[in-house]
Amino acid sequence: MAVYVNYETPADLEERSLDALEVARDTGSVKKGTNETTKAVERGNAQLVFIAEDVSPEEIVMHLPELADEKGIPVIFVETQDDVGHAAGLEVGSAAAAVVSAGDASDDIEDIAEKVEELN
Repeated sequence: MAVYVNYETPADLEERSLDALEVARDTGSVKKGTNETTKAVERGNAQLVFIAEDVSPEEIVMHLPELADEKGIPVIFVETQDDVGHAAGLEVGSAAAAVVSAGDASDDIEDIAEKVEELN
């Protein structure tokens, strides 16, 4: 487990959250990549942050969990960058993504955020 990962995400929650990210991508607004995700978190625009567990070097995303915690934004850890990237609509992997506007996935995002808070 990477240094920046605070808890292990159950497989069913990870799958459900990636599905919600896809719905938010299609009907709402999603930020892709570490820089865009960091900006969304700093501005307080993000509703849920996704971080891949296989990022190397780890320093690329190491600041995100703490920053999101300061802003009160839930973070979910996903196994691979490819999972995050594909769910966010990219053909390549992405170290991080953030849901800014959930669109049709708003109920799912709220429920996932509550479950993530319980895991922390």
